[in-house]
Amino acid sequence: MSKFKKKRGASKPEISTASLPDIIFMLLFFFMVVTVMKEAELKVAVKVPSGTELEKLERKSLVSYLYVGKPTLKYQAVYGTAPRLQLNDQLSTVDDIPVYIESERAARNEADKGLITASLRVDQEITMGLVTDVKTELRKSGQLRINYSSTVRARALDQ
Repeated sequence: MSKFKKKRGASKPEISTASLPDIIFMLLFFFMVVTVMKEAELKVAVKVPSGTELEKLERKSLVSYLYVGKPTLKYQAVYGTAPRLQLNDQLSTVDDIPVYIESERAARNEADKGLITASLRVDQEITMGLVTDVKTELRKSGQLRINYSSTVRARALDQ
């Protein structure tokens, strides 16, 4: 006769948690590398227009943003409601553009100085007078690479 053994108390092996800290630190490092910090606090309200024929900028690290719009409600008591120009975190005038462009060039290395693009984020309700003044000062400063920021608009279905 054959002898059968009963398996008593057979337990499953425990899951090893030794690699769990490695996984957590790898995720932490990934999110630290991928996260982009906000560069400037907007003091002007900017609702950019939409367009259909858009091109994406290649190197965003070489882009300097100039914001044009009406001051937000928080700053209207101090600056009024007339359209203003914002360079970095402060409201400025058109006369401050050459100093701003020179500081942006000084912050870059020598090889990238000719590749800096000035991106104008202009509110769609602003008249072109202030925008023309900004473009003129950019041209006088030697900043000839200018970009207009806009959002993507869906194309018409009847095309």
